[in-house]
Amino acid sequence: MSERYDLEDCPICREGVGSVEHEGGWCVYVECLHCGAHTAHFAYNSEAERESAEKGAVQMWNLGKVIRQDLGE
Repeated sequence: MSERYDLEDCPICREGVGSVEHEGGWCVYVECLHCGAHTAHFAYNSEAERESAEKGAVQMWNLGKVIRQDLGE
């Protein structure tokens, strides 16, 4: 991760902390380490796009725009 971000507590469980995760060097998302809720994946193709994608994922997390996977979903 290129810089540290201030992440809110998980908007779903309110117990877990968010972690900025990179998937295969092409996308980034924020995921709750407790319940697994996560933001959408933000794709990038360069280092400049990577930083922008990280900021977008963090912004969505802090706004509470997350995907939650429960039984039956």
